[in-house]
Amino acid sequence: MNPKPLHYLLLFAGVTVLMFFTLSKPQASVPSAPGFQAHRVVAHAMGGIEGLTYTNSYEAFIANYEKGTRVFEADLLLSKDDRLIARHEWGEKFTEMLGQEALVKPDERGAVWSYREFKEAKILGRYEPLGWEDILDLMERYPDIYVVTDTKQIKPEEFHRIYTKIVQSAKNRDAALLDRVVPQIYNREMWGDVERLHSFEQVIYTLYQSEDSDEQVIEFAKEKRLAAVTMSETRATEKLVSALNSIGVPSYVHTVNEPRSIAKFKRMGVYGFYTDFLSEQDAARAGWTAYLGF
Repeated sequence: MNPKPLHYLLLFAGVTVLMFFTLSKPQASVPSAPGFQAHRVVAHAMGGIEGLTYTNSYEAFIANYEKGTRVFEADLLLSKDDRLIARHEWGEKFTEMLGQEALVKPDERGAVWSYREFKEAKILGRYEPLGWEDILDLMERYPDIYVVTDTKQIKPEEFHRIYTKIVQSAKNRDAALLDRVVPQIYNREMWGDVERLHSFEQVIYTLYQSEDSDEQVIEFAKEKRLAAVTMSETRATEKLVSALNSIGVPSYVHTVNEPRSIAKFKRMGVYGFYTDFLSEQDAARAGWTAYLGF
């Protein structure tokens, strides 16, 4: 009998067992705190729809809610007439990406629009843009959702105006809505700006504009008892994630659309993921087989 096939079989079995135990080390557990942390997935810009991202649209919300998503990130900007709207950015290229160029005058495609212009310019002619008041409507209609804010204007005076509108408009309806609004702050100074307006139950520190060292991030997260720290795929390291886990602060990574990437970061100890297209079920299923590409 040729011993080589048996040798290769035993070698393969040994490598498989080794990889299984290596990839099966403990991952970040579900935090004990209530709120949005009960979910691993955050729908980026209200989630993708039919392959399109960054719509922040009503239809995108519905499509992702029906997939089981309950945490929605909304990009928030001020319109020309100082209304709060859900849009990632102004600019001609972005307007073209959303298929809105034919709906506005050529010299206005890259300009800041009024609220009326924004609402009338349906995305690709069929998706409904959302203002902040529309998002509050959704929060009232769907009492199990959370909204994570991504304010695209972060100069102190703009940030203050945006959060003043967020807080006042919610209180005009039902102050309890603010329990399901999760502010993202972009530097440590913003903590005080938000806290002076309202003591939110949960706040996320997102690092994509931060120059803080890992040590500063960890110290700040511990001091303020942050609900989470969100970081890019390139900023996420096992050392930072592990240190945050050790103080009970979960890490979220953005923007992840491949189960294999989710599996890799789960192995690192990352708890949650901002995504355009993946569901809670996708995140739950992503394990060592996805990591290996199976």
